[in-house]
Amino acid sequence: MVIDINVHHLPEDLFTNEEVLNGFLTTAPRGFGEIAYLGMTEGGQRQMILEKPKGYQNLNYVEGDYSLESKIAAMDNAGVDYAVMRVPVWQEWLRLDTCKIVNDNAADICKRSNGRIFSTACVPPWGGKENIYELERCIKELGCVGVQLACHYGQLYLDDEAFRPYLKVINDLNIPVVAHHTPLPVRWESLYEYTNLRRELGRVTDQATAVGREIFSDLFDELPNLKLIHTMYGGNWFAAQNLLMPHKPKKKEAMLRLNVNDADRIKSHVDNNIFFDMTHPASWGKDQIECAVKVCGADHLLFGSSFPVFYNWMADGVEFVKNTIEVSQEERDLMLYKNAIKMFNLPIAE
Repeated sequence: MVIDINVHHLPEDLFTNEEVLNGFLTTAPRGFGEIAYLGMTEGGQRQMILEKPKGYQNLNYVEGDYSLESKIAAMDNAGVDYAVMRVPVWQEWLRLDTCKIVNDNAADICKRSNGRIFSTACVPPWGGKENIYELERCIKELGCVGVQLACHYGQLYLDDEAFRPYLKVINDLNIPVVAHHTPLPVRWESLYEYTNLRRELGRVTDQATAVGREIFSDLFDELPNLKLIHTMYGGNWFAAQNLLMPHKPKKKEAMLRLNVNDADRIKSHVDNNIFFDMTHPASWGKDQIECAVKVCGADHLLFGSSFPVFYNWMADGVEFVKNTIEVSQEERDLMLYKNAIKMFNLPIAE
């Protein structure tokens, strides 16, 4: 079985419903350098483009890519049995009224998929009764299996106190959160000029920063049930985990330049609260993914493709995890479907 937990969702009428389109285009904060506009692909399809800074494209959403039919066709072609949807990146800015439209359409897609597609709740994370009501509606009425968040909002990462009221509700509901990357980290000025640095390293840097801030803060001390699933292996977290963990010196040092005393607390956060979405794993390479399995543990990795950014990412990713990386069958099964069923409490028989 294969479950893809990173399939992108946008309202199917995004390009034909003026209310929905304006809800997306007008929320990108132009005053902070986010430039959103409509354009055309070389093939004549309409697309929504996001630039930061002006003239440097970070995101392209193409008409037709986000329909139920497109999702099911890609899943059938790639050998994906089930999928969990999320809004790519845009949840950083969406207003509550637009989120309600997004959630309603997601619920409709799930219903029409005959049980193959599930959704996560898209809600502004600022607390407040109306936002909490929408979260509860998504979980209790629409059947959402988790919550989606951006890994930062403006200049604030999720460890900031501003998000605690909302995260406390999620903690009490004991439902998982997928923390999607944003195009660039808060401090992005040195990354934007070169396309691959902007479109790949920017996301990796943002995710790693988010994970690091979460585990070193008191977020999980206060909210121990909170489980965050970060995209792109948490920004290559497996490569930095041991480096960043506190290590007590064997001999007394004249000066302690690093935190060496919180090892047990930090390790418990990594073990119990942080998980990773294997965003298009074939792109990373065999050695890197085997390292991620060894360092993070297969029980902390969930398959994800980022469909439809590249159609091949889904099919290549399934083939890669099934046949290329050298791991045990139990590890393979955990990453491809068992972790997803357990974390999202999916009504799927193994």
